[in-house]
Amino acid sequence: MLRILLYLVSIITANVVTAAFMPLHFGMFIIPMGTLLIGGTFIFRDLVQNKFGRAKTYFCIIIALILSACVSFLLGDTLLIVFASALSFVVAETADTEIYTRLKLPMSWRVLYSGIVGGFFDSVLFVVIGLSPLGANILPWEAVPAAIIGQIIVKTIIQSIGAVLLGQIHIRLEKRVVSG
Repeated sequence: MLRILLYLVSIITANVVTAAFMPLHFGMFIIPMGTLLIGGTFIFRDLVQNKFGRAKTYFCIIIALILSACVSFLLGDTLLIVFASALSFVVAETADTEIYTRLKLPMSWRVLYSGIVGGFFDSVLFVVIGLSPLGANILPWEAVPAAIIGQIIVKTIIQSIGAVLLGQIHIRLEKRVVSG
């Protein structure tokens, strides 16, 4: 149950942090503060799936989607931003779930690869549909690539850190089993 709670809380926290803080600007890259947490949400989702299976994970994704949309709307996001967030969330979480399910690799590698793909879809869809001139027109077309790339870089870094940590935990657990 703790894994599900961490997953849901991380998604809500990412929405709150994004709304509360201005985006970071690293050179040409634009990174909403909540992006620092989104990479973690993919890891928590993988941990939920690892323990509870794919069907229960999709149920958790639906609950997370509803919570995320409600929090986003309550924090003052327009319906277009809420829609873009919900659509990018569903596509990204589904991609992460399906890739994680199909890869026959150690958990740390599945977390890394599925999270990178999920983060890519999340970044591209949200920025293009929600923030670009196609959406809420918050970012001009010239800034769209920098916003997408910045988010992908941060999410990939977070996924990489999570994969390394999970790999180390797995190695330590194996050593305990062998020595015990």
